[in-house]
Amino acid sequence: MTVEITIGVQNLAREIVLETEQTGDEVAAAVASALDGQAVLELQDVRGRRIIVPTATIGYVEIGSEAKARVGFGTI
Repeated sequence: MTVEITIGVQNLAREIVLETEQTGDEVAAAVASALDGQAVLELQDVRGRRIIVPTATIGYVEIGSEAKARVGFGTI
């Protein structure tokens, strides 16, 4: 299962978009913890990359619904 996360950063026109294998609840807890006094929000995407965003610059965080990874060439 993967979750798509979109992070809006103040004073930047582009959003940060990543997919993670964490659940939506885990991501929400990490965001809440970061906004409750930590200096940075740190998440890991499905490729193993770490994304670190200073909490002072976070404009919003959008957490998508959990979706199973698609395999094959079929249409939905």
